Amino acid sequence: MFNKIGLIAKRDDVRVGETLTRLLELFAARAIDVVIDESSDTLTSFAATRTVTRETLAEECDLAVIIGGDGTFLNAARSLAGKQIRLLGINMGRLGFLTDVVPEEMHDVVSKILDGEFIDEQRFLLSTSVRRDGERVLEVSALNEVVAHSWRIARLLEFETYINGKQVNQQRADGLIVSTPTGSTAYALSSGGPILHPGIDALVLVPVCPHTLTSRPLVVQGDSKIEIVLLEGEQLEAQLTCDGQTTLKLSGGDRLEICKNPAALSLIHPSGYDFYATLRTKLNWGRG
Repeated sequence: MFNKIGLIAKRDDVRVGETLTRLLELFAARAIDVVIDESSDTLTSFAATRTVTRETLAEECDLAVIIGGDGTFLNAARSLAGKQIRLLGINMGRLGFLTDVVPEEMHDVVSKILDGEFIDEQRFLLSTSVRRDGERVLEVSALNEVVAHSWRIARLLEFETYINGKQVNQQRADGLIVSTPTGSTAYALSSGGPILHPGIDALVLVPVCPHTLTSRPLVVQGDSKIEIVLLEGEQLEAQLTCDGQTTLKLSGGDRLEICKNPAALSLIHPSGYDFYATLRTKLNWGRG
């Protein structure tokens, strides 16, 4: 089913190393060609496995298996989006909305996937650029969310929000989250945003601790262009964070432009995958 598989694992975790070795043994028993991302090569001593760069892995492999938590998966997803490669996550973290195969069931589940028993799913990412004094100072992608926020407690940001060139509001808040459906179960959820089914073509804007009782999350079409403009002033504590990993200090007058990234992400799930069952399990719905 898959000609070559690339493995990407969370660094410096003994449990991950053990899982990685078990996967290599499984693939070797099936005579499947495997390469390991260069950031993960110290986690196993398995012989006769080639180490490659992330770029080479994306070019040569038709399946990437990511071993770790959602953070590891997010990092891999941004680098592999738009490539002819599917992604499968092995959950070594806590919630694991993106990594839905647990190590205890890994051998049987991965074996079935190798036999062609899986569900394909497409997810989209966000493209974000920051313009300062008319010049682009950053361009980055995010699978979960883009957040303009204050990094110091009790210091509000002042900003305007535009959708497709039309002003939505001007507000003071700790920040604003722009989330994909994938990210609606992450920071956006903890800030009071709605859960979006991953198949919905939409974005959600969630204010973080707005200084008004009437500010509410807003769901818009997925192809909308979002602009966040920080009002002129000191804004010394302003920061942009993408997927909780990429950051940039912001200044008054900065303009954030956020839209759907044309490079999609191809995920695969076990054949019994059920989004609503995942919500019940991860969020403890129906438990006393």
